[in-house]
Amino acid sequence: MNSAEVDAYLRRLGVARPAWPTLDVLRELQLRHLQTVPFENLSIHLGEAVVLDEKRLLDKVVGARRGGFCYELNGVFAALLDALGFDVTLLAARVYGDEGRLGIPYDHLALRVRTVDAGEWLADVGFGAHSHYPLSFEERHEQSDPGGVFRLVEAGPDAAGVRGGSGAADAVDLDVLKDGEPEYRLETRPRVLADFVSGAWWHSTSPESHFTRSLVCSRVTEDGGRITLSGRKLKATAADGTREEYEYGEGEGEDEEVLAVYREQFGIVLESVPEVRRSGG
Repeated sequence: MNSAEVDAYLRRLGVARPAWPTLDVLRELQLRHLQTVPFENLSIHLGEAVVLDEKRLLDKVVGARRGGFCYELNGVFAALLDALGFDVTLLAARVYGDEGRLGIPYDHLALRVRTVDAGEWLADVGFGAHSHYPLSFEERHEQSDPGGVFRLVEAGPDAAGVRGGSGAADAVDLDVLKDGEPEYRLETRPRVLADFVSGAWWHSTSPESHFTRSLVCSRVTEDGGRITLSGRKLKATAADGTREEYEYGEGEGEDEEVLAVYREQFGIVLESVPEVRRSGG
């Protein structure tokens, strides 16, 4: 990522170029990313290819002012952090689903980020409703955050190689918990962006992926809440937990209202309302 691309990305986030890769800077960047770049899977249902290439991701997130899902958001965020002087490692994770089942290998992409002043942190701008700020990678006690109470715990001796672990003798997988419930199992073995191509393809095409079966566009609001448009259902949750919901019908007038929500709440300009592609890709 060159200097002009870094500046354009930072303008997208509304953040000035930092002098040093500190924890405070990382915290600001993650929060602003969550507030300005939506978590969305619209490409899957618009027939757009999901390409894990730095230039293509920059064109989408910065040039087209779109969002994406974990591989795209954390992939391009990693490139920005690296350009700003942070030491960034891409990590693979498997998401916990129904009845505690773990998802596919390379189910999720998260980031291990070293700052110059405060050690290593788990940064994640691509998991939807998650922590607003980075989580301490070394801390094993509860970590309070506006998004909930989080904890990183060692996954246990059966994790490596059996339930999605790295298989490396010196690598310990971690379970990331939110409010006491496991969200995903994180490998600690370094990965590269190309490793996640198979996971992105599966989530973009498989009928078993929840991304092919539903539409989502979501971001953190400036007051610490969250606004989410799921197809034609709009849900706004305030920081205190109060919630408002509205469901739009079909028809020209209703479609214009949905498109206005995409424009005004997420900065996404579309020609028509996305609809779930029932074939799943």
